[in-house]
Amino acid sequence: MPLRQALDIAYDQGKDVALMSNSTEPFVCKIMDYSKYKYEMSKKEKENKKNQKIVKEKIVQLSAVIDVGDLNTRAKQARKFLEDGDKVKVVIRLRGRQNARPELGMRNMDKFFEMLQDIAQIDKPAAITGREISMSLSQIKKK
Repeated sequence: MPLRQALDIAYDQGKDVALMSNSTEPFVCKIMDYSKYKYEMSKKEKENKKNQKIVKEKIVQLSAVIDVGDLNTRAKQARKFLEDGDKVKVVIRLRGRQNARPELGMRNMDKFFEMLQDIAQIDKPAAITGREISMSLSQIKKK
């Protein structure tokens, strides 16, 4: 129908004419209560946002010369983060003479992952970048 006729009908009903698709010829329009439509869309958007799970990345710092007790404490902390659904970035900063022996840090990374391998998977394997060794872990996906 012509636009003028559609506008007259919408005016008589107290509604609006909304453009649904402008990619076709002729354009597709709909007579509706636009404020109610906007309200429904915002309600759906809020519902979708509420159901969304935001994944955060937590950082756990280790040392190249960390002792077993401290390593266990950090592993418990990382386990808690993983169970909450967060990703964990494990970082070892090498200082001074530790830069000459980065294999000590890599060994600690391997021990750390062995403590968490029942719940964690490696997203980014341990890599040395400058004075830092880092690795990213996430929770194993359940099937």
